[in-house]
Amino acid sequence: AELIEGCLDAGVPITAIGIQSHQHQGFWGREKLEEVLARFERFGLPIHFTENTLISGEIMPAYIEDLNDWQVDEWPSTPEGEERQAREIEEMYRVLFSHPLVKAITTWDYRDGAWLKAPSGFLRLDNSVKPSYTMLKNLVRGEWWTDVTVRTDADGYAVIDAFKGDYKLSSEGKEATAVFTDNADMTVKL
Repeated sequence: AELIEGCLDAGVPITAIGIQSHQHQGFWGREKLEEVLARFERFGLPIHFTENTLISGEIMPAYIEDLNDWQVDEWPSTPEGEERQAREIEEMYRVLFSHPLVKAITTWDYRDGAWLKAPSGFLRLDNSVKPSYTMLKNLVRGEWWTDVTVRTDADGYAVIDAFKGDYKLSSEGKEATAVFTDNADMTVKL
């Protein structure tokens, strides 16, 4: 935070704050996530969680200071670890998705084994789906996905509560597109 403050004070333009969140040594948890968000939200800049990593196998020992120093022949995913990973990713994504300044979450490895041989992906080494994949798909394409059919009132208006994103609206052969970017009300005419 001091570096960002110093840059901004010196007139250096900053358009977003990137936070690496490799968690090979254990999940940060809600409290630490909220502390990190509070530390950086004071700048009012978009926050991107980059290099997000949560492990589905044995957790890296705490005495390792540089993650690159952890050299193992193999680092397998376990059934218990996969369930833990899914729970932790769900908690993390819910915290981050609910924060108005978080604009991006980047998973560092989509498939296990890509960096440090870590079991950190949504897919196993054989490309089979892990519980974290299913959980995240259910969140993004289920709970956080707006797909509704509504009827207009007598004046031709319909109200839709929608998540941020790109939308296509249609009625009686007419179509319009809209991009919802914040919690403000928006009017779209067809």
